[in-house]
Amino acid sequence: MSHAQGSPHAAPRAATETPPPYDPYARPDPYGSEPYGLYEPYETPAAPYEAYEPYEAYDAYEPFGQPQLPRQAVAPVVLDDTAPPYDEPGTGADDAPGTGGRAAARRAAAGERRKRTGTRERTEPLRRLLPQALVVAFLAGGTSAFIASDKSVQLSVDGKARTLHTFADDVEELLADEGMAVGEHDIIAPGPHHDLATGDRVIIRYGRPVALTLDGERRQVWTTARTVDGALRQLGVRAEGAYLSASRSARIGRQGLDLDVRTERSVTFMADGRERTIRTNAATIREAIEQAGITLRGQDTTSVDPDSFPREGQTISVMRITGSREVREEPIGFTSERREDPTLHKGTEVVVQRGEKGVERVTYELRTVNGVQQKPKRISSETVREPRTQIVKVGTKARPTSVQGADGLNWAGLARCEAGGRPHAVDPSGTYGGLYQFDVRTWHSLGGSGRPQDASAEEQTFRAKKLYISRGASPWPVCGRKLHG
Repeated sequence: MSHAQGSPHAAPRAATETPPPYDPYARPDPYGSEPYGLYEPYETPAAPYEAYEPYEAYDAYEPFGQPQLPRQAVAPVVLDDTAPPYDEPGTGADDAPGTGGRAAARRAAAGERRKRTGTRERTEPLRRLLPQALVVAFLAGGTSAFIASDKSVQLSVDGKARTLHTFADDVEELLADEGMAVGEHDIIAPGPHHDLATGDRVIIRYGRPVALTLDGERRQVWTTARTVDGALRQLGVRAEGAYLSASRSARIGRQGLDLDVRTERSVTFMADGRERTIRTNAATIREAIEQAGITLRGQDTTSVDPDSFPREGQTISVMRITGSREVREEPIGFTSERREDPTLHKGTEVVVQRGEKGVERVTYELRTVNGVQQKPKRISSETVREPRTQIVKVGTKARPTSVQGADGLNWAGLARCEAGGRPHAVDPSGTYGGLYQFDVRTWHSLGGSGRPQDASAEEQTFRAKKLYISRGASPWPVCGRKLHG
């Protein structure tokens, strides 16, 4: 057989030859209903598969958004040289000489038939291949989408990292898939709405409650640090030289920790004429004084409460105190009680019980602070003798103003002459007083009490009338004549 008749060693088809486009309305598959896979491709030892280009329209059948599938080689076309010759009209054994005769006509007809058969056989495998290629492309596209949705991310929870595969779109969905709940004191990086991609790292730090007592002030704080040292740095607490109730390397669990911190402070003490400044983390001033090498003896104390907390930059004076106690007896004043007496005239008061002062024994503390004497401090007292109350009777009886034999005299003229009409007048010597210048002894003999100048004008005139009845005008040697004038 010649190469033109489909020899196994026939030259490959030119790569530039383009098969006709796929026609969905073409005649049924001449090969019947058997699957395409039963037809093995023709292996040509003289030429590789790559010489046969697939149908160009194959590239158009790819799923949207998926990568293009690799091209597959098309089985080579097998030419059938056993078919009977095809006699074209006008040809045959009786052809005229010079035209090649019957054999030439048969060869020409066979060549034309082979051309049509080759075209059909080349189109039919492509027609069977295209639906299956579409299925493969769809499955490949779905697999690509599945693979594209799967992400490899790293999840770090409180420093413990693990790599996992997830279909979550963002951090919030990833945490939900992992069953992880976060609170307001927890840290998520990146944020919950951050879109995830392969290679991302998600960090979770859980918050831990810390009951922090810092320099005597207690408060509740939150930290995501897992050790005391990390918490101090996160909270901005200066820990150099500080007292810590827990080791700096101690771990803080999710339940939290009680932590007492006393930072180092500068405190100045003024003692015995000297100034001393120290750095201390002491809890009390008394403890800081001991650290400064100062000793308190006896009643010695400080300018502030020794049990108080020392503050940064505080200056404290140490007071050296010496003292003693002294007992003194002091008087207790008495009270007066006034009692009304209807037998005594109004304005008359009589002391029926004199008052007496009591005695009290008082103990004082005498102190000297840094050599300066302080005011005595009363610390105790006891009564030695109770005071006695003074009782005074006060008259309520109406006083008479009339004295028979003396009512018609000019008492007003006598008063003007003796004292200028002033009831409280007193002579320069202090012996005589009142309107009528009584001395105290004469006043008392007439029933008066106290001093005459302290009595009312009516009482003084009444006493003067009584004196006139007993002694006449002689008590007033100069002004007595006014009584009748």
